[in-house]
Amino acid sequence: MPRCRRGYIHVVNNDFTYWEMYAIGGSANPTINSQGNRYIAPADPNAKEVTKRVDTEEGQWADWNWRTDGDVMVNGAFFVPSGAGLSAQYSKASSIEPKSASLVSQLTLNAGVFGDPRESTGGIAYPGFSGSGTTTATTSTGGSSGSDSDSNDYFGMIFGSGAAASYSTTSVFLSFLIILVLYTCTANHDALLSLQLLAM
Repeated sequence: MPRCRRGYIHVVNNDFTYWEMYAIGGSANPTINSQGNRYIAPADPNAKEVTKRVDTEEGQWADWNWRTDGDVMVNGAFFVPSGAGLSAQYSKASSIEPKSASLVSQLTLNAGVFGDPRESTGGIAYPGFSGSGTTTATTSTGGSSGSDSDSNDYFGMIFGSGAAASYSTTSVFLSFLIILVLYTCTANHDALLSLQLLAM
């Protein structure tokens, strides 16, 4: 999950699901502008807060500029804003015009690991490691659709199930042909072409 330190961050049109500690974190007085995101809190009642001010007492972060604008909070998620809320301060923490949070499913439809698109069967998938060793998913087209208890497979989460990638016959043939041509040109000096031969 993103963490900003002494800077400006524009969190826009993301889908945050089942974080462990926080969905957005910050330290050393960052400016955070959260717009058009969907936050789906985990089942843990102690982890519903979207924001976390890291290594800072409440009296110190009360003036930090953090705001939520047009975000959707699901399953008890809540955002703790702070600061004066001045729009001039947030202009540095703005990058693009946010879309409505109701469009997050469409905007993030093809996000994630290549070759493992999000569900289109009506079920909801929550990709990522939840810390308990399990993830909730229905069916998937390659890649991991869940993990065994206490597997702690971070690389499996990132790169999929570890199954060999399937290559098309055409790409294998073209790769072989390119290698063969390069070998022939470099190993057999008589096969080198010159401009005179090409002109014939």
